[in-house]
Amino acid sequence: PRGPRQARSLAGTPCAPNEPGELVHRGALVAMGYWNDAEKTAERFRPLPGRDPGLVLSEIAVFSGDTVQKDEDGYLYFIGRRDEMIKTSGYRVSPTELEEAVYAMKLVGEVAAFGVAHPSLGQAIVLSVTAVADASIDADRLLAECRRLLPAYMVPADIDVHAASLPRNSNGKIDRKTLALQYEERRAT
Repeated sequence: PRGPRQARSLAGTPCAPNEPGELVHRGALVAMGYWNDAEKTAERFRPLPGRDPGLVLSEIAVFSGDTVQKDEDGYLYFIGRRDEMIKTSGYRVSPTELEEAVYAMKLVGEVAAFGVAHPSLGQAIVLSVTAVADASIDADRLLAECRRLLPAYMVPADIDVHAASLPRNSNGKIDRKTLALQYEERRAT
């Protein structure tokens, strides 16, 4: 039976265990839309595919844009935002998943992963990093560890070393968009 939160495949069907999909919310307590924003409401609030035959009106669900994965016990795990996914070599790479793998290497203080346009890959992966306190970044060692521990499609094409803290957005999160813009600007000059 369907629950109030599910991972849904691109076809709109519930995902199998360990299959990533978009988090979809439904139920009586789900919002009706965005205040005074019909365009954003139409993008995120849509009829749920395969509606129950007993319902007179189609059920509206919120398609969150979050990619999650359900385990065998039905617990959902956040993977990343659909709009932040890096599309490289035909793969979708979660920046969050990549960042967690790099943090586990204990070679960086901060890390942010993002994609930049690439003529043959679609996007190339870039890591913006800072050093661990009182240390320096060994970009070659970091890249070697990435090659050793990560699948080939997740290995970054470039390591962008920052002397100071990475920029943050108004929510206090590392600002990947600003980092990508700054990286592209430096690359263009």
